[in-house]
Amino acid sequence: MRSFPPAPPSDSDHNAPTSNRQVLGVLGAFVSILLAIFIALGWLANNLVWFIPESVEVQLGRAVVPAFAASADQNSPIAAELDRLLDQLEENLPEDQRDRDYQVLYFDEDTVNAAAIPGDRVLMYRGLIAKAESENEVMMVMGHELGHFTNRDHLRGIARQLAFQTAIAIVVGDASGLTALGASVTQAIAGAQFSQGQELQADKVGLDLLNAHYGHVGGATAFFARLQDERPGSVDFLASHPVPRRRVRALENLIGDRGYARADLKPFEEPLAALQE
Repeated sequence: MRSFPPAPPSDSDHNAPTSNRQVLGVLGAFVSILLAIFIALGWLANNLVWFIPESVEVQLGRAVVPAFAASADQNSPIAAELDRLLDQLEENLPEDQRDRDYQVLYFDEDTVNAAAIPGDRVLMYRGLIAKAESENEVMMVMGHELGHFTNRDHLRGIARQLAFQTAIAIVVGDASGLTALGASVTQAIAGAQFSQGQELQADKVGLDLLNAHYGHVGGATAFFARLQDERPGSVDFLASHPVPRRRVRALENLIGDRGYARADLKPFEEPLAALQE
């Protein structure tokens, strides 16, 4: 009877089963590549905003502003008064920023929030004005938002969001994800969050504008200090503009270092006075 050679063992060197260590190694390499892409794109997004031409920002604003303006109350006396106050702050901006057409988009909503969006628009909500106790506090908030424009923070959040989606599309190999980038801009703005460093830099601009307008910085920290006692998650402003106690202390230290004076606060005039709680 003819004999056949024995079959090779199943655990031969040619077909060795994949070990857990090998799987973890491949997975670790994949995660490392993904993380490296995220970090690189994030760094580029954070630094290249200074090279974005103003014309590009204007075009971006034309795409973004209508989505917010559609629900804004632009015909109210309150919107006109906020625009008047913002114009007064603009007069104290550096000369190279005075040619921008900053305007307020006012929302007759209980939301306690404010924001800066591409298109030189400052979003202001009734709920925030109702929580303020003086015109000075509202001016500090608007000056703070102008500070985000000065530092181009409103573009950084968008750039990071787009960089994140680009990285996912590169790694996964799904180019169709890139077609949704434009639609993500509004979402990125709505969910924008700034770092403590960005918040403090914006505070510095707001503080300088407040001092230039009133001749003192009374009310600069009052609104932020009151928010410290609010329950987390109950105030939208806290989600996008975190106000830990150390940030308020940093602002107080800055006031002392710059020798800014404090004086009596200016009460609200109509129609803003009618919004007070």
